[in-house]
Amino acid sequence: MIVRTEYQAPREHLAERLNLSYEDLVHIVFESETAREASLGRISTQQHWEALASRLGRPPSEATVLRDEFFAGDVLDRELLAFIRSLRPAHRTGLISNAWSNLREYITKNHFADAFDTLVISAEVGLLKPDPRMYELALERLAVGPGQAVMVDDMPSNVAAARSLGMRGIVFQNTAQTVGELQALLGQ
Repeated sequence: MIVRTEYQAPREHLAERLNLSYEDLVHIVFESETAREASLGRISTQQHWEALASRLGRPPSEATVLRDEFFAGDVLDRELLAFIRSLRPAHRTGLISNAWSNLREYITKNHFADAFDTLVISAEVGLLKPDPRMYELALERLAVGPGQAVMVDDMPSNVAAARSLGMRGIVFQNTAQTVGELQALLGQ
């Protein structure tokens, strides 16, 4: 939700160029076996894209071009990041993400690591949401109990898993709704 696809056109053009539907392309990128392996840190992001290129009948040398074109419509929600930053230092903040090994590099390159006290990235810890151990690890790193934490996620199943541990949860629909619900929960 901090980074999300706002413009589908680049993916639509890529799918068309590869003779795939938009849905099939997204499925191959995010739900293939190599995507899962990359999300668990068993292979690198680059290895996933090289495998994807091969699967699509392209040479591995096109992996970076495919990746860049696929993500060309993604944008960083600077408004949400500004709100998260505004919570600190009164509140501890953390990011829990099912992501590949390049996420930390992306966060550093785009200058928003300062918004979080901790980053729990699936490829680094070998776990995927909604595994409760992901949330427990974040709570431990933040030194807070479940009742002191709020989980925000765009996947209802991930929020439900957090709630089952005693955390409060918000299903992200848009920035204004999420900020409003967080402010209400935090008494702001």
